[in-house]
Amino acid sequence: MTIMDDQLPEKTPFVKEIPRKADDLSEWYQAVCYKAELVSLSPVRGCVVLRPYGYGLWERLQSELDARFKATGHENAYFPLLIPESLLMREAEHVEGFAPEVAWVTQGGNEKLAERLAIRPTSEVIIGTMYAEWVQSYRDLPILINQWANVMRWEKRTRPFLRTLEFLWQEGHTAHETQAEAAAEVAQMLEVYKEVAEDIVGVPVYKGEKSVSERFAGADHTYSIEALMPDGKALQAGTSHELGQNFARAYDITFAGRDQTQQHAWTTSWGMSWRMLGALIMVHGDDQGLRIPPKMAPVEVVIVPIARGDSTVASDFAKVLHAQLRPQFRVKLDDRDLRPGNKYADWDLRGVPLRIVIGERDLAEGKVTVVRRDFPPKTAGREVAVAIGDVAATLRELLVDIQANLYAQARTFLHDHTFAPATREEFVAKAKGRAGMLDIPWCDRAECEAAIKEQTSATTRNLRTPALGPVCLACGEPARVQAYVAQSY
Repeated sequence: MTIMDDQLPEKTPFVKEIPRKADDLSEWYQAVCYKAELVSLSPVRGCVVLRPYGYGLWERLQSELDARFKATGHENAYFPLLIPESLLMREAEHVEGFAPEVAWVTQGGNEKLAERLAIRPTSEVIIGTMYAEWVQSYRDLPILINQWANVMRWEKRTRPFLRTLEFLWQEGHTAHETQAEAAAEVAQMLEVYKEVAEDIVGVPVYKGEKSVSERFAGADHTYSIEALMPDGKALQAGTSHELGQNFARAYDITFAGRDQTQQHAWTTSWGMSWRMLGALIMVHGDDQGLRIPPKMAPVEVVIVPIARGDSTVASDFAKVLHAQLRPQFRVKLDDRDLRPGNKYADWDLRGVPLRIVIGERDLAEGKVTVVRRDFPPKTAGREVAVAIGDVAATLRELLVDIQANLYAQARTFLHDHTFAPATREEFVAKAKGRAGMLDIPWCDRAECEAAIKEQTSATTRNLRTPALGPVCLACGEPARVQAYVAQSY
């Protein structure tokens, strides 16, 4: 493959200091991703290396989702990365939707391939082909499978987690006997995504159905959860698709029904990617770096002993406390040969929810100092003196409080930046100015949506019923739905 100028490998920027978040969110975001050692740029343009701390975040998200998938009856499987072109082309609308983003393999070793192989942008095609082989009777349904995988989409402009050529995600794919069962599956999984986003990641979202123009290629209905970032842009954080019988017809997923007639299955797909980690970073982070909700934190508690001269009293106690807390918390002992201030700044950068500082003077008084990451520096209540015997119980209480506090802050931001404009002029001004989520009665017409995008760069994020006004605020035609509108990532 020839490397074009815009594909030349980049080096990860050296970040000396993190800029103020309010000054430039994009610059702040990338600085945090690199300095907190979440990712590094790879030799392949648009791809990143997920470093251990970044992968730890992904593992937390993955474990929370995976537990819920299995609790709702789904099983994990794995399907091939490569898709023959002839299979991909059998679902025309799907191909048209993804064509600009598909990467192709044309040669293996020294052999030119007789048929191009697509590197999966998503897996409906290969999974539908296999379901056609596995399903013979209604007794074989439903099939409830999830895949943890990487996919590739040939993006022009990339940013860690939010948009990269290769990214990690999960994609659920199910096949059902009836449309009603498929619709119930789609609604159930959208609710799972909302629960994880809000209760685990601490990011409040709006859920609803996508417009026709924003719908997944080949789907009858697409539903999403939408979050709001600090710059007023929306972020699509998870999607659930009702595919009808479209893919079943394209890939011949048929079964003998209860009445012995031959029928096509009703299929769904749903996915959440590491884009949710981008939402976590932007929504919760501050000028010191990350602030990670405890349920998502690879490290919930870090222990920092403060040595006095050659004395090992603090470090010895820190080791004992670390051993005591390990069965109960994700805890790390920082015994590096660094100044305490450097350690504090490092763990603040990484967003660890709680820091236990152990000094000899405190130990002599039977206590340690616990520092909360969710409070800004020099804020009352950020540092708490805790009796040694109460450490574990206090940590549990504080972790619950930090999780709730971060979500409450994010929820307040979303509410404060959700507007119901009274006039078209106000709507256009707020959409152009990236004010936040604009909640409007809408006509649900593609022509109107195209005009909104042309004039403001905003799109509908998702829809719900009923409309809360008689006419569309954007064009004056009769309103059919209520729409959230915003500029987006």
